[in-house]
Amino acid sequence: MVSSEYERRIAARFAGFDQDGNGYIEREDFCGAAKALLAEFGTPARSDKGQALYAGAEAFWQGMAGMADRDGDQRISREEFVNGAVKRLRDNPERFAEIARPFLHAALDVADTDGDGAATVADTARVLTLLGVTEDIARTAAAALDTDGDGKVGEAELVPAFARYFTVPE
Repeated sequence: MVSSEYERRIAARFAGFDQDGNGYIEREDFCGAAKALLAEFGTPARSDKGQALYAGAEAFWQGMAGMADRDGDQRISREEFVNGAVKRLRDNPERFAEIARPFLHAALDVADTDGDGAATVADTARVLTLLGVTEDIARTAAAALDTDGDGKVGEAELVPAFARYFTVPE
């Protein structure tokens, strides 16, 4: 049985996706996040990294819409998000990880300024802040993502943590 506490937590995650604050998650929210990340890291939109980030944003949007946009209006309301998350993600967090992976991979690639396949903890915090996480929480979360203590965050650390954040009730 789905607890109201779980629904409350999932509903609170909605704001992180609703980048423009209009009460809906839409394709533009994902494109806006990609544009902000590219600007923050000085990456041209027409570069390979820029194109990969926009493609990842589109794939993430398509996956989210497929799970949650029940009325097919190309936007996800808070209610649709909560119901989509509760009904489809709680029992299958791997599915959420897979729809988020292309975007997260590309975002890490943009934030990976030295090309070693991982972003620094500080750059990971910059990404999280741009995606709507408050600065102190972003710093704390980025540090926690560095599970091996090497000062870097890679895809293997980020994707499962991201999926847990959106799907685990506790």
